Amino acid sequence: MKSVLVVCIGNICRSPMGQALLAAAAPGIEVTSAGTGALIGQQADPIARELMTARGLDIESHIARQINQAMCQSADLILTMDNEQRRYIEARFPFARGRVFRLTETLKLDVPDPYRRGQAAFDHAYRLIDAGATAWAERIKQFK
Repeated sequence: MKSVLVVCIGNICRSPMGQALLAAAAPGIEVTSAGTGALIGQQADPIARELMTARGLDIESHIARQINQAMCQSADLILTMDNEQRRYIEARFPFARGRVFRLTETLKLDVPDPYRRGQAAFDHAYRLIDAGATAWAERIKQFK
């Protein structure tokens, strides 16, 4: 296991936080992120940046990008925020089947999109993403 792709919709809220948290929890693994409907070229949401900064993680230089075939081919594991994104990736990139899972699969929950929903929504999403990143980091360590 060498690379993980974290996916949400816009690639400005959940997946940048997931990327940062998973990279911190699983050193030595290349963690990137993308969106299924990316707000291409935009920075991470200001609230997401503040949450990560408060935890000692820097996503200031993050720039949103659209998921593509090359990203899916190079990722050993693709983690989504919900089952809809998982189905989207598997339908669009069938070769990725078997490597696409929800970030919060062990919790059996989706991570709701906090975009434009305020601090409380971001705090909730953060807690779920952090729990998912921690769980996946433990699983990834078994494959190193």
